[in-house]
Amino acid sequence: MSAPVLVVEDRRSLAEMLGATLHREGYEVEVVLRGDAAVERLQQKGPYLAVISDLKLPGADGLAVLRAARTADPLLPVFLITGYATVETAVAALKMGARDYFPKPLDIERVLDVVRAACEPRLALLSTPPTGEGIHELAGSSPLFAGALAALRRVAPTDAAVLLLGPSGSGKELFARALHRLSKRKDGPFVAFSCAAVPESLVESELFGHERGAFTGATARHVGRFEQAHRGTLFLDEIGEVPMGTQAKLLRSLEEHNITRLGGEGDILINVRVVAASNRDLDEAVAAGSFRRDLFHRLSVFPIRLPALTERRDDIPTLTLHLLARAGTRHSVPTPILRPAAMAALVLAPWPGNVRELANLLERVVILAEGGTVGVDELNLDPAACREGLDDPEARRLAVRLSGDETGELARFLGVPPAELERGA
Repeated sequence: MSAPVLVVEDRRSLAEMLGATLHREGYEVEVVLRGDAAVERLQQKGPYLAVISDLKLPGADGLAVLRAARTADPLLPVFLITGYATVETAVAALKMGARDYFPKPLDIERVLDVVRAACEPRLALLSTPPTGEGIHELAGSSPLFAGALAALRRVAPTDAAVLLLGPSGSGKELFARALHRLSKRKDGPFVAFSCAAVPESLVESELFGHERGAFTGATARHVGRFEQAHRGTLFLDEIGEVPMGTQAKLLRSLEEHNITRLGGEGDILINVRVVAASNRDLDEAVAAGSFRRDLFHRLSVFPIRLPALTERRDDIPTLTLHLLARAGTRHSVPTPILRPAAMAALVLAPWPGNVRELANLLERVVILAEGGTVGVDELNLDPAACREGLDDPEARRLAVRLSGDETGELARFLGVPPAELERGA
């Protein structure tokens, strides 16, 4: 979706000039001449792409506009225009969540650089197609990720077995939960089991259950994951870690739709959809003889590959805004503002832990920032590791765009000359 930039300026000539300049850059623009009118629009309309507001306004000042914007949408970038006499107030406004301020007379090129850097991730977030009820957690629109989402939507209404493939932290359980919520089994249970989280000797008991006395320590009947997931979805994470001895029993259960508890005598009918996941190459495991070929084919009726985060770097700004807002809501704290150089550094980082690693870092940032502004140094990223991201031409270009007027700050953090960033950008 598109969204306008809200320009709030009581000098009509300046307001019209700003509006025309932004319009030529491809932005939709709404112009208001009073602070109270801007506050009303922020409360009743939206979403907006950004707000550019003078500090001195009739009806309500720029700080009131800033507060209204932060209340309406904590991720909405707000820029303030200030005369030299009010620079001190503008600096204080940065602590309240303003993205930046522009002293008069305006340097239009700087204004455009700064607004562009803030609006690119914001526009990506607003433009991400709705993923549908139940999968709002899956943010991103890069081609590889969009393809995985399209596959998810197509297979969800069926009862086909799905195999999710991708590196650790790429969101396989989120995909499995989304698939369940979009399926005809959504009112049934969703049961997740990590096949690598328990000793091999206990995997069979955890999956199929056991009767009292089935083995030493079995002091009571245990209902396994298959029975727990009856009429719902069973998510088997790290399926490649299931012991060979259990794989034959698992295949039989999938084919005959029944299980037998350890130490039990009768079959128990089950009605379960299985979604499996692995960060291993199961084709290699089959070739090596550590995973049954027939079980692999039974589980991979509909395989979906989830990309690593470095394969979808253009989604990082969108994901960052989404994860910041989610962490702020979870911890009931204000959402911080990331400086342009900080956002650019996130794009260049290697992310071996993928989305999970990014989410954990941003959760720490939200807790420590207390709603303030976060610069590149506060992220505690490794500059040397981020420098390696410059070898990816697309990542380099995206980072330079996002850094806006903080390209020098990004170069300082990376330990490279500013000209090095511009090379090929």
